[in-house]
Amino acid sequence: MPIHEKSLIRPENIISHENLEIDGIDVSGHWSTFIKPRVVTDYNEDTEEEIAALPGGEFIHRCWQCGSCTNSCTVNALDPEFNPRYWIYLARLGMEDELLRDKDRIWQCVSCNKCTYSCPRDVNPEGVMKAMSHWLELKGHTPTSPSMQFDEEFSGQVFETGRIEEGRIIRGFFKRTGQNLMQDWLVELVKRLIRGLPVKLLMTMGLANIFRPRTRGWGPAREAIEEYVAERKMADRKALGLDEPGIAEQESEQ
Repeated sequence: MPIHEKSLIRPENIISHENLEIDGIDVSGHWSTFIKPRVVTDYNEDTEEEIAALPGGEFIHRCWQCGSCTNSCTVNALDPEFNPRYWIYLARLGMEDELLRDKDRIWQCVSCNKCTYSCPRDVNPEGVMKAMSHWLELKGHTPTSPSMQFDEEFSGQVFETGRIEEGRIIRGFFKRTGQNLMQDWLVELVKRLIRGLPVKLLMTMGLANIFRPRTRGWGPAREAIEEYVAERKMADRKALGLDEPGIAEQESEQ
């Protein structure tokens, strides 16, 4: 029979033959449209626990699917396919393959926190989205996102010197993401800074980019931060079973 609700079915699951004859009857086109079996067989029952073990995902279990997060979402207003409520639903069911279909969208969260303010169950959807993005990266489903690369460049500079130099951050981020530093908007920004800022401040900023000054007595603080970061990374990998016996050997062989 004809299928009228095609919008409810993923396009890749719809099969249609332009030329098909069965028992002498032409059933080409619309009448030869079939739907592939939609039975889900490969669950990951640990998906919810894995995401909950990462920073920000602790309260994913509280979600009761009211949809307040998606209704208030800034990105959803521009892209209706960006749906935090649905992704939390898939994660809690362990439908990992279905979740991976949207792996290129999930990281697009802009952290506006509208979802968190509107959530009646204190799920912290913004945190869950960040945990979900981190989960995708740790499991190797997606490359490191631009936002994560910026975070790494920003935090790396703080760890190293205890200071923030905006020029170095921009240069480092553009280098990581393969972007051209001489972009029109950036050139215009530099021109305005040169025209508007005092000469002494401009000289200080320029020298800071060259000599990389450090915060006085920063050494012990840097060591403590680096130790914490290493512990956090180890805990995250352990939560996803990436440091279980035999895993490291398998990864090195691949």
